[in-house]
Amino acid sequence: MSVVKINAITVPKDKQERFEERFKGRAGAVESTPGFEWFELLRPLEGTDQYLVYTRWESEEAYRAWESGQDFARAHEGGGSELAPAASNSSHLWSYEVIESAAPDRP
Repeated sequence: MSVVKINAITVPKDKQERFEERFKGRAGAVESTPGFEWFELLRPLEGTDQYLVYTRWESEEAYRAWESGQDFARAHEGGGSELAPAASNSSHLWSYEVIESAAPDRP
């Protein structure tokens, strides 16, 4: 079963644009990491200042291998010191196991 990692990161309104720029400048190496399945950066629309960083992995082991590697460190440099830091120190990493999923039926 796949695992999902969701990092909920509090970003003050005045730093949201800079935070998004950091993700545009990310290394991008995660896309070629063995076991990586999906990435999404979710911007809050209302009621919160928490961004969600959603990644999906074929296994916990695949995620941990990426997390402990050099690609993880490079990806989290986020555009260098000119753009960092944008987020507050408030973040939470949530872990889930996918037990059911669906995709649209397409002919």
